[in-house]
Amino acid sequence: MATKNNGESASTRNKTLRCRMCGQKNTVKSGYKNGEAKCGKCKLPLSDEFHKKFADLTKHDYVHPADSKALAALRAIPGIDSGLKRLLKVTGESAIRVTFMASAVKVTPKQCPDLHAKLQIACTTLGVDMPDMFIQQNPIVNAFTGGVDKPIIVLHSGLLERLNDEETLAVIAHEVGHIHAEHVLYLTAARLFEALANGALATVIPGSDIIKFLISAGINSALLAWARRAELSCDRAALLVTQDKHVVGKTMMKLAGGTLASKIDYDLFLEQARDFQKVYDEKVIDKFWADIINAGLSHPFPIWRVSEILNWVEKGEYEEVLQKA
Repeated sequence: MATKNNGESASTRNKTLRCRMCGQKNTVKSGYKNGEAKCGKCKLPLSDEFHKKFADLTKHDYVHPADSKALAALRAIPGIDSGLKRLLKVTGESAIRVTFMASAVKVTPKQCPDLHAKLQIACTTLGVDMPDMFIQQNPIVNAFTGGVDKPIIVLHSGLLERLNDEETLAVIAHEVGHIHAEHVLYLTAARLFEALANGALATVIPGSDIIKFLISAGINSALLAWARRAELSCDRAALLVTQDKHVVGKTMMKLAGGTLASKIDYDLFLEQARDFQKVYDEKVIDKFWADIINAGLSHPFPIWRVSEILNWVEKGEYEEVLQKA
């Protein structure tokens, strides 16, 4: 029987393409175009474009000026480091790990391997030792990093259900950025203060004398103010890993638009971000209200975060860091 492919074997119609992100070898059809298929390991789109890894990236290469300024103000408070370390020693870093080992799913090479591969990509790109990562059943679209000596990353199930693979990588890279930028001590304390303010931990946290000292010293307010600005630095870390500003932008679009994101025009969303920044820069009253309202939030406005990323790219600063890889 004659073959329809005129004797051409399957092997000549296929080729091997190594994933630029995780290094996995994949078989694709000859004539394959970038983005037409996903890697079998990390589930990210396959491409023959080069993905840069940083050999000696430092936090000073990308940390946002607002983060640096707020952290300097925070560290100027007498007793800040010793007080926070005492607090976290009393509350117990081990409690964080026990909580998630008992109530969430730990990501491993065999358990949710694509998420483990994405974590590995983020860590190898930024130059960070791999932390443990967990998936927690929680409808709130969020992720966070906690701990001090042995930080962990926690992804909410509501987040994973909302984002595609590239956007999930951006979130994981953002969290790894907190570790690389040495945010974790302060970030863990900030989230603890949030829980205390909500009354969630008030009855179970010992060491009330330490807490009263920290609050009276104004450390809680300074911590939360810094934590919002630290998010801007880690959005930059996410961009350094994904190396695509639109992946970060579309992630923010989903955070802003929720389940309606599929009906939102991304280009118009970017236009909105630029309009917001223009108004913020030019109108004092709008700047005042934006700052006041955002002061009550744990993260900067998603639109604000998009405008900051666009600004970093358009000023050429992102490309300068990328060239160091």
